[in-house]
Amino acid sequence: MSGHSKWSTIKRKKGALDAKRGKIFTKLIRELSTAASIGGGDPDSNPRLRLVIDKAKQANMPKDNIKRAIDKGVGGGDQAAYEEFVYEGYGPGGVAVLIETLSDNKNRTVGEVRHVLSKRGGNLGASGCVAYLFEKKGVMNFDSEGIDGDALMEAAMEAGAEDLSDEGDGVEVVTLPGELSAVQETLAGAGFTPASSEVSMVPSTSVKLEGKDAESMLALMEALEDLDDVQNVYANFDISEEEMARLA
Repeated sequence: MSGHSKWSTIKRKKGALDAKRGKIFTKLIRELSTAASIGGGDPDSNPRLRLVIDKAKQANMPKDNIKRAIDKGVGGGDQAAYEEFVYEGYGPGGVAVLIETLSDNKNRTVGEVRHVLSKRGGNLGASGCVAYLFEKKGVMNFDSEGIDGDALMEAAMEAGAEDLSDEGDGVEVVTLPGELSAVQETLAGAGFTPASSEVSMVPSTSVKLEGKDAESMLALMEALEDLDDVQNVYANFDISEEEMARLA
């Protein structure tokens, strides 16, 4: 397991999602409003909004909060106009890092991203320097506990999943981005509910890290995600389970 999937698993194990729920809700509100502003407030005709709603539900965001964020996006009004900016760079050990942001002030955002990267052993790169190493995919992660892995894999393939892999402590199901919701609904009907589900940027290659580089990379990921304007961080690092146990 590497990159974003590895990071998602690490966060769940650390309980970081619960510890930072307030910040996560703030980012989700921004994402919900932006998606509704761009494509309308009906998730049936706005696939992007539907995916963000699913993401908000997974974070246990109250339905009223979700509705208010969508209404705000549809209504416009005096809300800040957020734009999407993607930054590319490198982390410790030459790891490729892709950073998606929603910001109302590009200069502030790029300054904060550059500062965190340089402080944590990385650097900001030129546009296109690492994007070619990532491909947009739908990714679902299922915890192995209490799940028949063989039955899940069979159901996923029948539902139209593109790829599956046993990650040791869970199963990762990969789909085409536009088919994520349909595959997820089919699997839910078969009794399989993912621990996480999202459209992600999946790396085609990975960089194995250990020791100080592994520790610094995890600190960099956490620092970048802690920035208010950063929505998603993807990276192509790979850290072994043994190394993770040592760092823990």
